[in-house]
Amino acid sequence: MADQFSLKGKVALVTGASYGIGMAIAKAFAAAGATITFNDIKQELVEKGVEEYKKSGIEAHGYVCDVTNEDQVDAMVAQIAKEVGVIDILVNNAGIIKRIPMIEMKASEFRQVIDVDLNAPFIVSKAVIPGMIQKGGGKIINICSMMSELGRETVSAYAAAKGGLKMLTRNIASEYGEYNIQCNGIGPGYIATPQTAPLREEGHPFNSFIIAKTPAARWGTPEDLQGPAVFLASSASDFVNGHVLYVDGGILAYIGKQPK
Repeated sequence: MADQFSLKGKVALVTGASYGIGMAIAKAFAAAGATITFNDIKQELVEKGVEEYKKSGIEAHGYVCDVTNEDQVDAMVAQIAKEVGVIDILVNNAGIIKRIPMIEMKASEFRQVIDVDLNAPFIVSKAVIPGMIQKGGGKIINICSMMSELGRETVSAYAAAKGGLKMLTRNIASEYGEYNIQCNGIGPGYIATPQTAPLREEGHPFNSFIIAKTPAARWGTPEDLQGPAVFLASSASDFVNGHVLYVDGGILAYIGKQPK
């Protein structure tokens, strides 16, 4: 059974994995035997990421690349194939969010979120699929969101992008499943990261709201995503395709507590 979850000999590309959720997933892949490649948009972020991986005993290969730029992505994928190997596993993790009320949001801001959170996964997936077909299969994991299913104040662009990413996931599965390519999503719940630290302070109303809405009664951690990611990247999930696995502590299953 352990062999089904092994990633030994596999080359993984995790976009935007110089920190946070992407790095946690990449570290789990490395622990399962994969060789790690990642990108970020700035050289200093790539260098910082490489150093952080080294501290964990991981020799990661970092590349500077804007995942919304098709030419840069194609060049990076070709460089990875030459220097490391053809990509077996892709995690479309890079993303942004702009919390702005819809009627105050500029169209350019909306487009930027769509570009990073939806167009980029299309661009990177399109770049790696030919190599996967040639190798006889591959795994694509899109980092979706609970906003792939739900709406919330101030996140119209993010919800639109993540809803679209859910459907892109299903369509890649539909179009390339016959080539032994499985494309699935992970939908994180509210995860404790440095970016969410101010919201998690004791007494903050949002912190209380999330804990009350989550049957697990806690925020998730990046480590909570590691097992699901390894599963979707491994042969254990070879007949799982077009699925979004929500790692949310039960939020989407829960209507919430009745007010007292």
